[in-house]
Amino acid sequence: MAIDDVFTAFPLLETPNLILRQTRSSDAEAMFRIFSDEETVQYYGMMPHESLEDTVEFVRAQRRAFERRQSIRWGITCRGDDTLIGSCGFHNFDNGFHRAEVGYELNRAYWGRGIMAEALRCVVDCGFAQMGLNRIEAIIDDDNERSKNLLRKVGFTYEGCMRQRFFHAGRFWDEFWFSLLKEDYQRLSSS
Repeated sequence: MAIDDVFTAFPLLETPNLILRQTRSSDAEAMFRIFSDEETVQYYGMMPHESLEDTVEFVRAQRRAFERRQSIRWGITCRGDDTLIGSCGFHNFDNGFHRAEVGYELNRAYWGRGIMAEALRCVVDCGFAQMGLNRIEAIIDDDNERSKNLLRKVGFTYEGCMRQRFFHAGRFWDEFWFSLLKEDYQRLSSS
C-alpha cells in the first residue's frame, strides 16, 4: 500500500485488542465526551468543546482534511465494542509525504491501560510500512509528562525544546519535539 492507496480507501487497522477505523458522524457523542473534558484536552492547543455541534463540526473537518490529503485520523475502538474511545493519526505532511506529525487523544476513563501505546504503535507501523513515511514527529507541551512517557515507550527520541512557541489559555507554552525515524523503528521492531 502506498500513500495514494491510503487516501483512496481509508485503511482499517487492527491490533490484538483494538480496531482503528475511520471516524463517522455517529461517533460525535463519544468524541464529545473526550473533547469536552478539560483534563483530556488541556495540552491539545484548543479549548474544550462546549456543545455537541462543536464536535460534529470537528468530525466533518477531519473528513474534509482526509479528502484533501492533509491528514488521516483513526478512531480507536476496543475489539467487540464499536464505541469510539479515542483517536490517533497523522497531519502536517511534508510535500513528498516523507514526514508527518502524529497526534492522539484518549477518553480519560481508559488512561493507564496501555491502549494508546498499542494504538500508536499500530499507526506508526502503518505510517512506515504502508504509507512510506521516513520520519514521524510529535510535538507536545512541556509539562505533558504522560505524553512524553508514551512517546519514549514507543521508541521516539527527544530532539529539543522550542521555548514559548505558542500562546494558549492565557500563557505561552514551550513545545517538546520528539521524532521516530523509519530506520530506528525497524531496528527496534526487529530486536
